[in-house]
Amino acid sequence: MAPLMAQWTNDFKNKFGTSVTYGAVGSGAGIAQITARTVDFGASDAPLNPAQASACKQCYMIPWALTATGIAYHINGVRGLKLTGPILAGIYLGQITQWNDSRIKKINPGKSLPALKITPVFRSDGSGDTYAFTDWLSRISPTWKSRVGNATQVSFPTGVGGKGNDGLTAVVTSTNGALSYISASYIIAHGLGAAALQNRAGKFVFPNLKNIAAAAAVIKRVPANNELHIVNPPKKAPKAYPLSTFSYAIVPKVSPKKFILSQFLYYAMKQGQRFGAALDFAPIPKVVNKAGIATVRKFSAS
Repeated sequence: MAPLMAQWTNDFKNKFGTSVTYGAVGSGAGIAQITARTVDFGASDAPLNPAQASACKQCYMIPWALTATGIAYHINGVRGLKLTGPILAGIYLGQITQWNDSRIKKINPGKSLPALKITPVFRSDGSGDTYAFTDWLSRISPTWKSRVGNATQVSFPTGVGGKGNDGLTAVVTSTNGALSYISASYIIAHGLGAAALQNRAGKFVFPNLKNIAAAAAVIKRVPANNELHIVNPPKKAPKAYPLSTFSYAIVPKVSPKKFILSQFLYYAMKQGQRFGAALDFAPIPKVVNKAGIATVRKFSAS
């Protein structure tokens, strides 16, 4: 969210004269801070789970951005890499350790993959990207689901930790053989190689705007709490990128800054969407935007 939020807060101040301060601390910390009411609002790429929703004590969750978690890699001389969910699960479980593994070579014919150690890199802090990545792997790998599971922070069986998207980007950039899951906007901004991932339709797709939007297009209705999952979309969405995700604003039902918060939320969901494309944030589908705005109205009237 950080790159998009920087655009939003700057434009919002120019239009309304009010400063909004945002700290990119990761989804886990963001949820903890709004739960403790040490901030006026939280932001997360992971929806609140039942325990978090209860602890937050009447917090509204509003989907206000749509993007993806990309798989960045660094193999000198190799571009256009293809990967699958089972292969990524194998890498992070410590079962696939070399880039020239037969399973990787099979889906990348014609590429010269070296006998180079794979260095998987993971977020050491609580992260929505970790949530999306482990959500996807849990849906396609029974072993992953039983051994590791899905959360904003999990115990990875192998790999190197890094704090924040900046930390992961630094490790991948400096380590030949490294691979990590990183917010798509950071991958673009830093010119990292991004793998094409196989979706349920069997197609290998990159985390671009068209493919992210295709994943979100499978949403036909929005539940009352606005919790949405668009990882591993169905076969009927052949262009869908399988690691797409919504980002959420989290606000308490009772807030002394309700007016300005409502104003900022309305801005983000309407005017602010125009900044997304350059940062690999796709437009929110109408059905989701409508549900989000309805929640903002409920918040402003409560």
